[in-house]
Amino acid sequence: MSTATPPATQPAQPRAARGGPSSRGRRGRLVAGLVVLAVVLAAALSTKVVANDSEVLVGPAAFDAAAYGQEEFPEVQAFVQEKAVDAAELATALQADPGAATQYGVASSSGIGAVVPVEFTGTVGAPDQTGLPVVTVPGVPEGYLVHVQLGPAINGTDLRDVTGEVSLNDFENQIQYQDAGAALNDQLKEQVLAPLAGQDLTGRSITVTGVVTLINPQSWNVTPATLEVAQ
Repeated sequence: MSTATPPATQPAQPRAARGGPSSRGRRGRLVAGLVVLAVVLAAALSTKVVANDSEVLVGPAAFDAAAYGQEEFPEVQAFVQEKAVDAAELATALQADPGAATQYGVASSSGIGAVVPVEFTGTVGAPDQTGLPVVTVPGVPEGYLVHVQLGPAINGTDLRDVTGEVSLNDFENQIQYQDAGAALNDQLKEQVLAPLAGQDLTGRSITVTGVVTLINPQSWNVTPATLEVAQ
């Protein structure tokens, strides 16, 4: 009878638990990959291809003040000619009630005084301390001075403001708003005043339709929209 000892049996290796570290790692990498893929797809869907000349690419067109003046000046002229009040009537109304200007015009952009379209025929006199010629207008009460801006410099924004329909909200910024007023003044100089350059109008009769901002009701600085010189 054999007395040989049977070989020792090796203990069974435990099976790796399901869902162990390696399995969780694979799932983590899969989730991360899906997240990256979703981000890439979202970026692709939100990307907008534009042409080289698209406004989105080049931005809005810059404000062309000169073009604005050329387009709007005839409209301003027509408005002033239609709405102008006789200077003698306006001055008489102001003499009775300095606040009467609001009945004939609109509030100025500065909030001081009213912007009023006005018309008159009068005789051009010498400039006074304002540097502007004084025009003697029949029917305007004594103590009321009517000055007319004849260039070469034209100050103020009377032509821009007279309709009451133009405001800062119509422009991108204050600079454009100011440029619009200057462009209208440039058209006045080019279309109305340029033919009179170099002429001495002292003592001559002129007919004006224009605009005055009545900061001082007794001293008017009229910006003409149209001007005719009697022959």
